[in-house]
Amino acid sequence: MNSWETGFTDGLRPDEPLTVSEFADKHIRLSSKSSAEPGPWRTSRTPFLREVMDELSAGSLTERVVLMFGAQTGKTSAGLNWLAYLIAHNPGPVLCVQPTLEMCKRLSKQRLEDLIKDTPIVNEKIAPARARDSDTTLFSKTFPGGIMLLTGANSPTGLRSAPCKNIFLDEVDAYPVTAEGDAIELAIKRASTFSKRKILITSTPTIKHFSRVEAEYERSDQRRWFIPCPHCGWEQVLRFPQLKWEKDRPETAEYECEKCGERFGERCKTELLRKGRWLRTGPENRKIAGFHLSSLCSPLGWLSWAELADEFLRAKGNAATLQTFVNTRLGETFEPDHVAKVSAEGLLQRVDDYAEGTVPRDVVLITQGVDCQIDRLEISTWGWGPGETAYLIDHQQLWGDPIRPEVWQQLDALISADWERVDGRKLRASVTAIDSGFHTAVVYQYARERQALGVIAIKGQSVRNKPPLGKPVRVDINRKGQSLKKGGTVYPVGSDTIKSLLMGRLKITEPDVKGSLHFHKSTSEEFFKQLTAERQQRKTTKTGIVTYEWVLTPGLRAEALDCAVYAYAAVHRCYQLYDRRTIWDQLSKRVLGTNKAKEDEATKLQQASASNYVENW
Repeated sequence: MNSWETGFTDGLRPDEPLTVSEFADKHIRLSSKSSAEPGPWRTSRTPFLREVMDELSAGSLTERVVLMFGAQTGKTSAGLNWLAYLIAHNPGPVLCVQPTLEMCKRLSKQRLEDLIKDTPIVNEKIAPARARDSDTTLFSKTFPGGIMLLTGANSPTGLRSAPCKNIFLDEVDAYPVTAEGDAIELAIKRASTFSKRKILITSTPTIKHFSRVEAEYERSDQRRWFIPCPHCGWEQVLRFPQLKWEKDRPETAEYECEKCGERFGERCKTELLRKGRWLRTGPENRKIAGFHLSSLCSPLGWLSWAELADEFLRAKGNAATLQTFVNTRLGETFEPDHVAKVSAEGLLQRVDDYAEGTVPRDVVLITQGVDCQIDRLEISTWGWGPGETAYLIDHQQLWGDPIRPEVWQQLDALISADWERVDGRKLRASVTAIDSGFHTAVVYQYARERQALGVIAIKGQSVRNKPPLGKPVRVDINRKGQSLKKGGTVYPVGSDTIKSLLMGRLKITEPDVKGSLHFHKSTSEEFFKQLTAERQQRKTTKTGIVTYEWVLTPGLRAEALDCAVYAYAAVHRCYQLYDRRTIWDQLSKRVLGTNKAKEDEATKLQQASASNYVENW
């Protein structure tokens, strides 16, 4: 056969039916700018990704793949390999969704463009962004037979435009809920018209029962990575409680087999990962393949067991950092004990030995939360120390019609009050957060005229995954609809997020643990009843996803809980004003070096502002 005949027949021959893992091993090249191990991709380095990627192959009947992985396990790399496979081997319309447009931009510039550039078979199919008539941009990659669109979950427009056969939803637990509904559902609907659609959902999980990736994983066949013990051969999932080390020596960490009790070190990890396999632990599901993996399985040289042990030792005394460890390292949802009930009677037995209105020595920051009712204002004053350890200082009911100025004059006095520490130093509330859900216009006016004194208007949002305090929104506009330069603002508050956090911290019984909540010795049983008045109620959506919402126990009030939520939101306003990494050190130095002249000046300013406000009512 002549050479031209050979070339002709080779051109007629269909492409080699590669799986995603085979394609990656054959073609993918990792850049030195985006990878710690540049060069050819090797699935053997992360053997647990082989089956994950192969379920995304064109020949697989699986429709949806869910990865609930810890950090340093390669889940995003698996997704990028799949995107490259689609461009070069199985073209069609593709949608890639990141939590925000900014993160989408970062992924495109730092990882995707390097992958395209360093992988010849992919690079030759995408025109350079600067080429004439090129459709390739930061958020769009055009290739023969398809197009890849990149967008953020915070952009509803990008989620509901053109249909897409393949969808990559990355870090879904960080997705916001848009005005048009759940970002995941909006994106998935775009693939509904394709019979051979593929959807990849990845994320480190967050709060138990509120985690989106957990909900998707529970709908799947729930595969876990089993490895054999090098001593007895018994297959098991690596679990963090089995990681053992000498006291205060995390560098000695070894794994203890659950079956025989023998221990083995990380020198065995590479071989054990090679021998590992995925086993289904849930009901059979041919459409949804779910994979769960912790960072204990991170390849040798990426994240060591000693590092994990050290991170745990540093995190275990702080609920917030412990959650980060559980979510990002173990790949597990965090259950902050709010699932277990916290009783008012139990809390009443745990009051501390400090007087009402007295500020404990550890407190370096004071915030206040104000709840508006039809006939009163309720205000809680909380003190905060390093690690967000909290102390209830005072809770008052200010009786009077909030439409009238008299009750607000009482609030002025508390905002400008000096609270004395046990060492004689005096502190004032740095931020006072007032709920604007009731008497809205009055609250806006009051907060606007008190901005210089740290007063902010807030609006609670009972939506999962909302941050404790969001970006402020301008609320004062003129008749033309234009925002006033000196108009007021309102801050959205993730009420459900804060309630979950506070309920978890109420379960901390050790007095010296960072993040714990403390109460003065005069705290009433009624206060504790209000603080624990809400419970989480199970709710199933139309799509079958199980969620939990906070509901008020019949016959109880929850003003104390609401005020605590607002006071905690006020702490996050302080995070916006200070460097969060050093805020507690800054505040400690500020308290210890208090300048009396500045205090007097601030007092005069507050008194003048209060007088002007009442006169202008």
